[in-house]
Amino acid sequence: CSGAQAAGRWWRRLGREGRASLCSFLLGASVAALPLLLGSSPSLLAAPGLRGRLALALHVAGVNAALLLIYPRPLYKIAVRACFLGFAFGCGLLLSAGRSAWRHFGWYMCSLSLFHYSEYLVTAINNPRSLSLDSFLLNHSFEYNLAALSSWVEFTLEKLFFPELKQITWLSTVGLLMVIFGDCLRKAAMLTAGSNFNHIVQNEKSDTHTLVTSGVYGWFRHPSYVGWFYWSIGTQVLLCNPICVVGYALASWRFFRERIEEEEITLIHFFGEEYLEYKRKVPSGLPFIKGVKLEL
Repeated sequence: CSGAQAAGRWWRRLGREGRASLCSFLLGASVAALPLLLGSSPSLLAAPGLRGRLALALHVAGVNAALLLIYPRPLYKIAVRACFLGFAFGCGLLLSAGRSAWRHFGWYMCSLSLFHYSEYLVTAINNPRSLSLDSFLLNHSFEYNLAALSSWVEFTLEKLFFPELKQITWLSTVGLLMVIFGDCLRKAAMLTAGSNFNHIVQNEKSDTHTLVTSGVYGWFRHPSYVGWFYWSIGTQVLLCNPICVVGYALASWRFFRERIEEEEITLIHFFGEEYLEYKRKVPSGLPFIKGVKLEL
């Protein structure tokens, strides 16, 4: 009974937007059940012929029609994005369950789609006032989208010309562990910070804004950035993409160095000596990044 009550409180806490997104994500992910319905193998996406592809097309069309009927336009915009991520997650499961050369790409699809969806879901739980379509981080930046596209191109070309490079299971497993660690650390940081967490660096201090130094913030000053840093590199280790591993590491390091310096200027302005003392005791968590050099 207490478990049901707790689940009910959690469900209400999600709000309309969070509930719509979760139902839609699960609806999209139901594509993973198609092999059971069709009586075919889990490697539906890699199988030859049109049967599997036709089933996928009908699933997408049917789910989208259901979303249009169920949700008014403002919620539909949320639902269709969550459903797309759920569909990508389900397709990733199908690829992962098969024995095709695309198995590790299936791991990547699951990791990428779950990362973006959970960004929205945790924001809906923690800080619903800041919740928007941007909370999915699907339109993070042109550079972010270009980096993702580059990794897909590298994987495809290397799979074509050097297929053995994409079958190093132990290396992909290391990458998957990096992805899981990074995403869990980031979500732990978001949950620990609560309403203090925002995807956009805040220039004005709100009445409820407090300096969080407990939990994972006792390990690193910027655990959400540490998590994202190792998650992003892990995705490329998972794909066995040597060029993008180096490119992602350098680009992510530069981005977070600049982001941390910008954010710490604001935090020093907000909390003064309290933050400077915290900064002296706790490392940033990212290699060779010490943060802004500024004293009161």
